[in-house]
Amino acid sequence: MIIIPVKEGENIERALKKFKRKFERTGVIKELRVRQAFIKPSIKNRQKTLRAVYVQKLQQEEE
Repeated sequence: MIIIPVKEGENIERALKKFKRKFERTGVIKELRVRQAFIKPSIKNRQKTLRAVYVQKLQQEEE
């Protein structure tokens, strides 16, 4: 449960903004999207290696 301390006289929009920021940081939405579709571990590993190759290539080009 997310608790947002609201000071007396504080704007409700500001409190809502704090809530949204905290909610994003918890990663609930991100996890929900991941759980919507099952991805086989072999595909996850392949995507991970392809991303690593891509990042390494970018770093080499930068140097």
